[in-house]
Amino acid sequence: MSWLRRLSLRGRLMLIGTAGLAVGLAAGGLLLVTVLHVVLKRTVDADARQTGQDIAALVATDQLADPVPTAGSQIVQVIDEQGGIRSASAGADRLVPMLPRADLDRARNGAVIAVHGDAAGREGPLRVVAVPAASLEGDRTVLVAVPAQDIEASVRTMRVALLVAYPLLLAALAALAWRVVGWTLRPVEALRQGAEVITGAAGVDRLPVPDGHDEVHRLAVTLNGMLDRLEAARARQRAFVGDAAHELRSPLASLRTQLEVAERLDERVAPADLLADVARLDNLVSGLLVLARADEGDPRLRLRAPVELVSLLREVAAGHAGGRVPVEVSSDHPQWTIGDRHGLRRVVDNLVGNAVRHANSRVCLAAVPAGDGVAFSVTDDGPGIPMADRERVFDRFTRLDDARYRDGSTEGAGLGLAIVRELVRLHGGTVILSDAEPGPGLRATVTLPVRYRGAGSSASSRSRPDR
Repeated sequence: MSWLRRLSLRGRLMLIGTAGLAVGLAAGGLLLVTVLHVVLKRTVDADARQTGQDIAALVATDQLADPVPTAGSQIVQVIDEQGGIRSASAGADRLVPMLPRADLDRARNGAVIAVHGDAAGREGPLRVVAVPAASLEGDRTVLVAVPAQDIEASVRTMRVALLVAYPLLLAALAALAWRVVGWTLRPVEALRQGAEVITGAAGVDRLPVPDGHDEVHRLAVTLNGMLDRLEAARARQRAFVGDAAHELRSPLASLRTQLEVAERLDERVAPADLLADVARLDNLVSGLLVLARADEGDPRLRLRAPVELVSLLREVAAGHAGGRVPVEVSSDHPQWTIGDRHGLRRVVDNLVGNAVRHANSRVCLAAVPAGDGVAFSVTDDGPGIPMADRERVFDRFTRLDDARYRDGSTEGAGLGLAIVRELVRLHGGTVILSDAEPGPGLRATVTLPVRYRGAGSSASSRSRPDR
C-alpha cells in the first residue's frame, strides 16, 4: 500500500470515493435488475391467474367457448378430474396437459410451475398457473401458461443498458467529484502556499483564512494563533537576550575597570569590591538560569512534596533579621501545600526582598487557607505600585524606577517578580499585587491550588492532598 501513500490527498480521496461509488452503483444495478425480474414475474403471474379466474367463471356457468378465447400469447387448457382436456385455446395441445399429475397438484395449491415450452408446443420457458373451477359435469382445472421469454428479454435489455450506462455514469460522477474535491481542497492549498511564503519570505507572517466557517477555517485560525504565539516567543527571546547582554555588561565592565586601574597603578584590588560585582553577576546569571529552565519546563522545577508554608515564611524572615526594617510573621497555625520547597522558598525570598527595599517601617508575612488551596501574602508599608503598572512589573527586566533598586540583586535587574510569576505558574497558582489594608503599602498574594493536611492530621490525610 506504499503506492497509496505516495498519492496526493486529492488522489486518495478520489480513489476511495470512486471505489465506493463503483461498489454502490454495482450493488444498485444488481438490486434493480433483481427487483425488475421479480416484479415482471409477479405481474405476468397475476395476469395469468386473473385470466384463469375469468375462464373458471365461464366454466361454472357453462358458457365457455371452444376454442377458449385468450389475450396475447397466453395458452389455456381446461382439464377434468381424470386429466383429460375438455377445452383449449387455439394452438394449444388437446391431448397432453401442460402439467403432469405431480405438478398439477402443486399448481392447484397456488404454486407457479415453470416448464419448458415443448409441453405446449412453444419455444422457450413457460410459467403455468392453475385455477380450480366447478361445472355441472364435475370439477375442472383451468391451466394458463404464459411465455417467460418476454420477462427474460426485458431483464436482459435492462442489464445491457446498465452495463453500458454504468461506466459512463461512473466516469461522469468521478469527473464531477474531481472538480468538487479540488474546489473543497483549494483553501488547504492556499494554506500550504501561505506557509511556504512565510517560510521563504520576511514580512508575511499570517496564513490566509477562508471565508467559510468550516474545519479549514478553524485550522487557519488555530495556525495563525500558533504563529502569533511563536512571534511573541521570538520577540520575547530577542528582548530577553538583548536585556540579558545589557545587564551582564555592567558588572563585567566594573570588574574590568577595577582590574585595569589596579594593573596601571600596580595596586591590589580590594576583594570586597570584586566580590560585590561577582555576587551581582552570580545572582543575575542564577535568575536567568531559573527563567530559562521555567521556559523549557525543566522537571527539576516541578518536584512535588508536602511543604509547610508558615515555617517557610519564618525561615525567610529570619534571613532578613537585622535588615533595614523588621520582617514579621503573623500566622501561627501551619498551612500545608504540595510543591517544590526550594522553588517556593525562592518565591518568598524574592517577594520579601522586594518588600524590604521599599518598606518604610515593617514587612508582614501571613499564610491562610484559600478555598481548596492555600495563600500567603507579603505586605509592606512603602509607596506601593501604581495600578497601571502592577501587571507590567512581572515582565522580565522591567524596572519602574532605577533608584529604587539600591543593591546588586537580580531583582535590581528586573528579574525578581518575573521569577516569582514563572515559579508560581509551575505550581498551578497565581500571584497578584494589591493595595495594603490598611494602607499605605503594597500586598503581594500568592494563591496555590492544593491544600495538604499535614502535621496534626490523621495518617490518611497526610498521605494525600485535598484534591
